[in-house]
Amino acid sequence: MSSAQGAPAFLRLAAHPLRWRLLTELAAGDYRVRELVELVGQPQNLVSYHLRLLRGGGLITSRRSSFDARDSYYQLDLEACAQALAATGAALHPALRLDPAPPSPPPSSVPGTAVLFTCTGNSARSPIAEALLRHRTGGRVEVTSAGSHPRQELHPDAVRTLRERYGIDLAGRRPRHLDTVAGRRFDYVISLCDKVREVVPDFGGHPRRLHWSIPDPAAAGRAEGAGHPAFARTVTEIDTRIRYLLPVLAPQEVPS
Repeated sequence: MSSAQGAPAFLRLAAHPLRWRLLTELAAGDYRVRELVELVGQPQNLVSYHLRLLRGGGLITSRRSSFDARDSYYQLDLEACAQALAATGAALHPALRLDPAPPSPPPSSVPGTAVLFTCTGNSARSPIAEALLRHRTGGRVEVTSAGSHPRQELHPDAVRTLRERYGIDLAGRRPRHLDTVAGRRFDYVISLCDKVREVVPDFGGHPRRLHWSIPDPAAAGRAEGAGHPAFARTVTEIDTRIRYLLPVLAPQEVPS
């Protein structure tokens, strides 16, 4: 790239101090505008302006809240950011082309970590996340899931998709109520449903609370008239988030 071409789009977007702050906050989880306003300490009109620029640049996305349709949740597009970072390095020098795939720490790097995933019915999103995290860490993470209003059984399309794509068998697994995990210690409590986020109880030990705003694939499937494709999309999104969660769960080495 010649010097006349200017900086790559990622640099132009991310180099602004407020936009970088918004990206770093969204790297931790999904937030509504008013929550980002509180986190960054800037006026709402200014935050909304810079969110529009980031969304226009393809670095973040937004979805209507399933709890309050007047609200939207903003998410960092992890795959898009990985690709943009890789392209930015290559634009400076071919030897700086980065591998956009997130590193997956070996299972031995995350033992003892306890994670709880939650959604309303504990029949699709949260058990999918539970199964995928256990799968990708070889069972070395203590992971469970529960719901505020558990269904009678797991959704058959959730079971089918995990079996077909990953060979994961959830036969015999039944949805759990949040009450069944009360009193347990967790390092991370991750909500995957906008509705359950509002009612997840406090847990002792001050776990880190994260939110992933993921639509209910059962509702999407009913709207489209075909459930399985909606579940396939949901599993893909959750697996992407799980892969990027792994380095967060790995204990950080303290420089000597």
